[in-house]
Amino acid sequence: MATLAGVSIDYYTRLEQGRERRPSDQVLGALAGVLQLGPEAARHLHDLARLTAGDGTSPEQEDRVHPDILRLMETWHDKPALVVNRLLDVLVRNSVFEALYDGLEHRGNIMRLTFLEPAVREIWLDWEGEAHTVVAHLRAAAGTGCDRALLELVEELSQASEDFRRMWARHDVRTKTPDAIRFHFHDVGELSLSYQALSIDGAPGQKLVVFQAEPGSPSERALARLGRSLRSGALKDTR
Repeated sequence: MATLAGVSIDYYTRLEQGRERRPSDQVLGALAGVLQLGPEAARHLHDLARLTAGDGTSPEQEDRVHPDILRLMETWHDKPALVVNRLLDVLVRNSVFEALYDGLEHRGNIMRLTFLEPAVREIWLDWEGEAHTVVAHLRAAAGTGCDRALLELVEELSQASEDFRRMWARHDVRTKTPDAIRFHFHDVGELSLSYQALSIDGAPGQKLVVFQAEPGSPSERALARLGRSLRSGALKDTR
C-alpha cells in the first residue's frame, strides 16, 4: 500500500495507527486511488481525515425541529415527509407518512424499521436494495464522528440482525438517494416514489426527507386519496 500510494512505510504505519492525523489531500487522493474507491467513498475518506471536535451542541438541541419546518410539513397533504437525525431517528413525521406505516413498532428509527420490522420486507418491494442504501447512509454519517449513541445502535442491530452485520461489514458509503422506491401498502396498493433528503441549515445532522410521485401517475392519485382521508396537517411528533 505504501509503495503504491507513493509514501514511506513509516508514514503509512503512522496513518494506520492514528499517529499521523493530518494527511495531505495529495496523500488521501493517492490512497483512494490505490484502494479503488468510488467518488463517494473517496469523499468519505477525506471527511474522516478532517474530523474536528464537536461544537458542544447537546443531543436535545440537535434533535429539536424548527417550527418553520413543522409548518412546512403541515402543508403537504399528499407527500409523505419526515425529519431524521444522523442516526436516522425519526424526529417528526407528517400525517401521510404516519398513515403508511401505522401500527409498525419500529417506525421511530429507519435502521430499526429496516432490520427489526418483518413487515417492511413486504412493504419495500426491493428490500435488499433499500437496506443496503440505509446502511450506506449510516456508514457515511459515522464519518462525521462516532459517538456513544451510534455505537450502541450499531451494536444493537449487529446482535439482532445477520443481514445488518453482513451489510455493515461491506463498509459501503452512500449519500445520493435512489431515483425511486417501490412500495406495496395494503390500503393504497403499489406506489413508486422518488425522494429527496435535504440538509436543514442550523440543525447539524438533520435532514428533511420528502417523497413524491410522478405527476399524473397512479401513485400520485393513490397518495392524493390517502391525503384526503386524513385530517389536514396532522403531525406526529416523535420526541
